[in-house]
Amino acid sequence: MKIALVGYGKMGHMIEKCALESGNEIVATVDVSAKDASCIVGMGDGRAVFEAVKKSGAEGIIEFSHPLSVIGNLEALIPLGLPIVVGTTGWAEKEDYIAGLCAKNEGTVMRSSNFSIGVNMFYKIVEEAAKIMSEYSEYDVAVWEAHHNQKADSPSGTALEVARRIMLGNKTKTKMVFDAFHERPKAEELHVSSTRVGFVPGTHTVFFDSPADEIELTHRARNREGFAKGSVVALEKLVAKLKSGELLKGNLYGMKDLF
Repeated sequence: MKIALVGYGKMGHMIEKCALESGNEIVATVDVSAKDASCIVGMGDGRAVFEAVKKSGAEGIIEFSHPLSVIGNLEALIPLGLPIVVGTTGWAEKEDYIAGLCAKNEGTVMRSSNFSIGVNMFYKIVEEAAKIMSEYSEYDVAVWEAHHNQKADSPSGTALEVARRIMLGNKTKTKMVFDAFHERPKAEELHVSSTRVGFVPGTHTVFFDSPADEIELTHRARNREGFAKGSVVALEKLVAKLKSGELLKGNLYGMKDLF
């Protein structure tokens, strides 16, 4: 498949490596600052992004840029009608807007807070564990995540999805809290805390804590390769499912639509 990469930082380079190893062709790399990108565009220059991808002959797009750039990039790219996989996080409040753009332009976007196969299995495990543990009121639950100090958003999109899965399994938790507490937390509050330090690729832990003991569930990424491979696989599967009719153009999809 001919793939255009929009966002050519560390993650973009890793995606390129994984895409080439799986037999795909990278026909464009678009970035605002990467000196080795095939096309350097100005911040917010959607027309340049559109033209760079259009003239490349790409059959699919992987967008891994920055929370401040992602919406502008999608506004520029969706009208191309190509399948787009988005790994940039920090735009959950705009999902309805992007879904509307997809419907209007017959565009197709696959978004996920984390394309790692392991993380997506972790989501399922956490949701089931939360459901089981919710039967025992003595166990409270919380989420903690850590990432490298270059990450632009906090909490991570993965942590937000983990928290959402906990709330699906445990109906007593109805509100996420991201800030420090200055009073006792309420029973319905789910604390989601973050650490930004050094070079951590990504660690997510769920705590089930009682007076007698504690259970921890942890997913720890060793490097970015799992995210990169997962995004390439997601694009390949998205294209295949569009061709087979299992998925339809004009929609915003998530990883659950691939599993």
